[in-house]
Amino acid sequence: MKRILNIVEYNKASLWIRLANNFIDVIIIYIINYLLSIICHFLYKITSIELFYFYNNGSLLWGLFRGNINYLLYYFLMEKYLDGRTISKYITGTKVISTDGTQPTTQQILYRTLSRIVPFDGLSFLGVNGWHDSWSYTRVINLKNYMTEIQSKSEIDSLGKKEIA
Repeated sequence: MKRILNIVEYNKASLWIRLANNFIDVIIIYIINYLLSIICHFLYKITSIELFYFYNNGSLLWGLFRGNINYLLYYFLMEKYLDGRTISKYITGTKVISTDGTQPTTQQILYRTLSRIVPFDGLSFLGVNGWHDSWSYTRVINLKNYMTEIQSKSEIDSLGKKEIA
């Protein structure tokens, strides 16, 4: 069981910010899927490789699978390699961190990403935390408020200590 710091819980992003993050990310994922479809169509016309044709013209089941793979890759790669942030999190000033205040591990980000495909994950936010936050021991925080509180605590802790020049 991971430790849960109060400073992380107090600075969680609001439900409305989380909803905005989801909305922006879904739009970006649709744009990425659309661009990939255009690229595959163009590559099929040039090379006649069946894989590129199949990317755009598979069954409904293939379309759902392709969309989910792109969805999962987007979240995993963004949160792993962009310091716990996606494009929407940059826009709204939020970030994913572990409940103990550290940077999430690759395993935590993987759990967080995979738990997003659980049906009704979005409805889990009607409770305290969403499933992909609870199961991976992560939280989405308001970065500005969190950093301000960390700075304040650091300044309070340094009171009474001698400064050595």
